[in-house]
Amino acid sequence: MRSDILRNDPERAPHRSLMRALGLNDRELAQPLVGIVNSYSEIIPGHAHLRQIADAVKAGVRMAGGTPLEFNTIGICDGIAMGHQGMYFSLPSREIIADSIELVAQGHPFDALVFVPNCDKIVPGMLMAALRLNLPSVFVSGGPMLAGHFQGEAVSLSNIFQAVGQVMGGSMTMEELDELERVACPGCGSCAGLYTANTMNCLTEALGLGLPGNGTVPAVYGARLALAKDAGGQVVENLKNNLRPRDIITDESLCNAFVVDMALGGSTNSVLHLLAVAHEAGITFPLASLNEISAAVPQVCKIAPAGKHHIEDLFHAGGIQAVMKRVASQLNLDVPTANGRSLRDNLEVARIRDDQVIRTLDNAYSAGGGLAILFGSLAPDGAVVKKGAMDPRMLQHRGPAKPFDDERAAIEAMAAGKIVAGDVVIIRYEGPRGGPGMREMLTSTSILSGLRLDDKVALITDGRFSGASRGAAIGHVSPEAALRGPIAAVQEGDIVSIDVPGRRLDVDVAEAEIQKRLAALPEFEPRVKTGYLRRYARYVTSASTGAVFSEG
Repeated sequence: MRSDILRNDPERAPHRSLMRALGLNDRELAQPLVGIVNSYSEIIPGHAHLRQIADAVKAGVRMAGGTPLEFNTIGICDGIAMGHQGMYFSLPSREIIADSIELVAQGHPFDALVFVPNCDKIVPGMLMAALRLNLPSVFVSGGPMLAGHFQGEAVSLSNIFQAVGQVMGGSMTMEELDELERVACPGCGSCAGLYTANTMNCLTEALGLGLPGNGTVPAVYGARLALAKDAGGQVVENLKNNLRPRDIITDESLCNAFVVDMALGGSTNSVLHLLAVAHEAGITFPLASLNEISAAVPQVCKIAPAGKHHIEDLFHAGGIQAVMKRVASQLNLDVPTANGRSLRDNLEVARIRDDQVIRTLDNAYSAGGGLAILFGSLAPDGAVVKKGAMDPRMLQHRGPAKPFDDERAAIEAMAAGKIVAGDVVIIRYEGPRGGPGMREMLTSTSILSGLRLDDKVALITDGRFSGASRGAAIGHVSPEAALRGPIAAVQEGDIVSIDVPGRRLDVDVAEAEIQKRLAALPEFEPRVKTGYLRRYARYVTSASTGAVFSEG
């Protein structure tokens, strides 16, 4: 064990003395040291209860004969950061999370780790750290928030963002907005729809590093605490068996995660994060290969904002294990998982309890998966769309471009009534380098929805979208404008062609003209001149490769 470096050797007496200062006794010092990586915070509702989750993990570690030692990392709530300066810092925090965990875990001789994330960039940041460190690891999230209720309907965070647009459009009063604001997020947990946080927690289960139930057991259920105890006990067992993250996350398990992602129609951010996870695992996963997976996997779930069900409904229907049982023919079943059993063994005991929430294959929402990767003259290196959340009439669309060089300008145009049916809104210079930080565009898509234009107007960006976004929202356009991708050359009135079934995204401008326009553009000047974002913009790579840092 790594912690043996502290034991027996007289040279390590000072180290042991410091450990004794923590109150550890001889027995605790003799046991495996298990780091509990907690992202508890009082500013993120998905993390406000993680002290209790971490305490349950510690109980499980102790019951299994280990010594738990907790440390923390940072987190940003995308919902609170949305639509203002804060959103520049959300994606960049992923790298800080991974780095900070690496620093603490390498600086101290932990034998194993239990990761306690819940929201947004914290889950992928922890996955990246787990692979980098490759110590026996188990993930247990804080669990999803329960849905709220408003005027007889189940609601969640995306309904509030859409309501802002409804107020602008005159279909909702300020009094109704105030009422909705007070009930849509009823308590702790990751917001109740299939947004980025819940998508990534579900996919951690599909990857095999999260125990069955990790993605869907509600935050406020006693079963969530029981799961946390199981995670604490299991990591000690995995240490005994030398089962490590790189044994679990392989080409095969990454394919499984993308299969589940397609079956669910998860957040487009999942593509960004799974590519980053693959990079940490040393696995090459070409973006184009996702279309092959999508073509073979039917979408069997539509969770809010794409449909009426919420994560708690998916839990009661059998959870992610049930989804995997439904699409088992597309999965690699003999991969190991963090509970020490193969996926095949896990699915033997899985039960599908609701065919309305997890549809049968012959009644799937679509024959292909909920996400698609588009290529073409506007996105030579690819773009991502959550096609399962699009109105079918927008799957193929041609319209005039309305380009904007930042999201705020686009929002002002929407509020002023300058965006009309048929338009293709282009928001650029919001990519990983150009933003910097690749902001989410939930405010923009929600306003379009509230104005009842989400089935008539497309929105294309080199930034990204929240899992709460719906409509013809195409993001991650690569190369981004800051790298002189073709999106930087689009002018007002250029005809943009969207063909989701054909996986194409084109602008009807000759290649020579695109190159002429790009050559005439001034050299890109980074918007941020100081601090972490300046360094981030210097080292971050394209969205098509997961927006990871360059090796140089």
